[in-house]
Amino acid sequence: MNNRIKYTLLSICLLLATNILFSQGTLKSDGGGVVGGNPGSIGNRGNNRGADTGFQHRDPNADTINITYRYFDKNRTYIIDSSINDFYSRYPLPYYYNHLGNLGTAAKSLLFNPNSQAGFDAGFHQFDAYNYTLESTKLYQTTKPYTELGYLIGSSAEQIISILHTQNKKDNLNYSLEYRFINSPGIFKNQNASVNNVRFALHYQSPNKRYHLTTVYISNKNAASENGGTTNYKLLDSLALSNPFELAVRLGPGNIIRRNLFNTTVYTGNIYKQTQISIRNQYDLGVKDSIVTDSSTVKLFYPKYRLQHFLNIKTSSHWFNDLYADSANYATFYNYNIRKNATGYYDTISFKDAWTNIENEFSIISFPDKKNASQFLKASATFQYLKGSFNDTTSKKDYNIFIGGEYRNRTKNKVWDIEANAQLYLNGINAGDYAAFISLQKLLSKKVGSLEIGFQNVNKSPAFIYNNSSAFRITNRQSFLKENTTKLWANYQNKKIDLTLTGEYFLMSNYIFFDSVFSAKQESSIFNVLHIGLEKKFRLSRHWNWYSEIHFQQTTANAPVNIPQIITKQKIAFEGNFYTNLYLSTGIEIRYHTNYKPSGYSPFNGQFFYQDSYSTNNRPDINLFFNFRIKTFKAFVRAENLNTLIPPSGYKQYNYSSEQYPMQTLWMRLGIWWNFIN
Repeated sequence: MNNRIKYTLLSICLLLATNILFSQGTLKSDGGGVVGGNPGSIGNRGNNRGADTGFQHRDPNADTINITYRYFDKNRTYIIDSSINDFYSRYPLPYYYNHLGNLGTAAKSLLFNPNSQAGFDAGFHQFDAYNYTLESTKLYQTTKPYTELGYLIGSSAEQIISILHTQNKKDNLNYSLEYRFINSPGIFKNQNASVNNVRFALHYQSPNKRYHLTTVYISNKNAASENGGTTNYKLLDSLALSNPFELAVRLGPGNIIRRNLFNTTVYTGNIYKQTQISIRNQYDLGVKDSIVTDSSTVKLFYPKYRLQHFLNIKTSSHWFNDLYADSANYATFYNYNIRKNATGYYDTISFKDAWTNIENEFSIISFPDKKNASQFLKASATFQYLKGSFNDTTSKKDYNIFIGGEYRNRTKNKVWDIEANAQLYLNGINAGDYAAFISLQKLLSKKVGSLEIGFQNVNKSPAFIYNNSSAFRITNRQSFLKENTTKLWANYQNKKIDLTLTGEYFLMSNYIFFDSVFSAKQESSIFNVLHIGLEKKFRLSRHWNWYSEIHFQQTTANAPVNIPQIITKQKIAFEGNFYTNLYLSTGIEIRYHTNYKPSGYSPFNGQFFYQDSYSTNNRPDINLFFNFRIKTFKAFVRAENLNTLIPPSGYKQYNYSSEQYPMQTLWMRLGIWWNFIN
């Protein structure tokens, strides 16, 4: 996205905010997201003194909105979260993710989370956490147009701009538009990164309620310069080195400083682009009905069968490019000899895979209970067309044919929630792949809480990056076997005492992983991973709360997996509602994981790789926060990584996400989010 478009979008945001403020007057808010017992309402009834002043009487519901949403492939409805006690609900990365030193760079979860998707996979996932997805798309229903503007600015010109707008043109037609821009220049050379996300969603239901149309457009662009890490991270401990930008890095030009708020130029690094258009058409066959009252007749329709067509078109490109390849650094750090071309200059390093992926799914859905739309049985068949282009010189076409089945049932009394689905690839490039999933959830009682248990088994082909046709450099390509992942889990939740317990058990077979910058390996032996998690809120007094989250992980001996044994986030906060409209949450937050041998990172292939030589020796991350909300205005103020200022190791004591990749030192952030009822 060029500068002109970015400046235009920012101008539109400012104009929209100004227009709303001056045209709507003071917005009312109860701060809880629920007004008068109506779920999803924002606003309150206010005080109407117009009769005493000669002004026109104001509608007490003028600033109230009923707004709900559901996810693209789910039936359960939710209300917009107006809480302020969790900064990470508005931050792109969860707290248990590590990036390579600044926002927008490659990120990896500290919790074991293997890719469990059968079928085609290009193989690039280091930026997934930043991107919009179809599964996370929200379909809204609102009584009035709703807009939320967000802006976060951090140290070293870090910034996040976000826009959300949704409205119903009619009761049966809603659309929403989301935009997010992340820019982070970083504190080291050649570390600048940016993320551009756009999502448009439209949902339409015909007046007779038989036809449904859902359309989603998603665009993601990740641009991240890659410096390969520092050449010698130990120099950071030297007091003579006052500015980390002075430290030499392994890749990229060392004499170019970039602090542009709206542009990221990548001379050495990765540029990934993804565009997706999803169109789902549904037509229902069923029974008409109506409810007759004294004043009106409400027409109803209960579906018995549904015919559905789902068209999903995705294009993606994954490109590593180095315009300033340094032959000495390539030879020293990567054992990669760069050739000189006919003009005497070293060749530009470039690896690029691009894909077009078109899926046509036809399905029949049956509703056994006409009055329970959350219970259905689905059978589907899908044809998938694939076309790949490699370094823009060669191409490859392929296909997949697979079938699927699904059963869901959320009982009317909401005691049982069942979900089961399966896929089998019959023919094509991924023939033999399959996935099976089932989960059962039961509300034991309002006092005891709910319990969910589940099982998943996925048999998947190796990602295409391991294929000989891929343009990315892997020195030991071979015919890897299909990976198999089995997962068992249980979740217990008790809202009455604010307690959540989680248990996961993974059994991995034929696990494929990178074991160095340019080489991959398949683990022949079976290994397992155990994960146990606990979340608990302790009420210390009327306004003091302690939020505790702890995760324990254990792997089989010699498993090729890099994960810390313990990950925890502890937060003590002073919270409450003060002066009618002021909601406050302020305190201290500590994030810590035990020392372990973290994954290395290959900037050329965009892959985290297993290593067994370097161990972290990190301090706990200490953050102070001050969050507040006044009516519809929310602000988050944070001073992060205070641990880097603690003696005896000098003014700056860096933590590391990986060897040669220091994390940020003291980091200040100010974020504001403001929602408007148009």
